[in-house]
Amino acid sequence: MKLFTTILLFIAIALIVVNVIQLDFEHPFEGNSLVALIGIVASFCAVFILLIFKMSKKIEEKMKN
Repeated sequence: MKLFTTILLFIAIALIVVNVIQLDFEHPFEGNSLVALIGIVASFCAVFILLIFKMSKKIEEKMKN
């Protein structure tokens, strides 16, 4: 499970990088830039959810021991 969440975390970070490259900083709310901006926000949400999940698993392991 740790490997799976780590892989998903790296994929989400890679999606952030790809979407930042596609973002037009002069017109961020037009055309493909809006799609890239939405992708960046969604990827950040995925990163935070995965980090919370990893922390909860560490807490669960400590509670078992």
